[in-house]
Amino acid sequence: MQDTNNILSLLDSYTLDNVEDIAKGIADDFRKRRIEKNLTRKEISEMSGVPLGNVARFEQKGLISLKNLILLAMSLKYTSEVKSIFSSPKYSTMDELTQIRKNSKKKKASKL
Repeated sequence: MQDTNNILSLLDSYTLDNVEDIAKGIADDFRKRRIEKNLTRKEISEMSGVPLGNVARFEQKGLISLKNLILLAMSLKYTSEVKSIFSSPKYSTMDELTQIRKNSKKKKASKL
């Protein structure tokens, strides 16, 4: 029975990612970093040039434009983290890695 409970507890904490959850998670992390630096929403708004309403909407709902997200990241000195978001290829099989290596010199994708 103990093994069953352990497996069930693992399944309970497993959820599929969705856009809203990821956006809210990023917003929650941003808010934590802002508070760690002892900055109010108004102060981060002034530092970044992002309107105060947009900062509030981001922290509350996870909604923000890419440009404003970059401006907020830059104001908290997270520029390199944003710049590297798609910098490394991701793969889960050797076939995918082989295909990535084949396509790495291409300038655009093409259908077969």
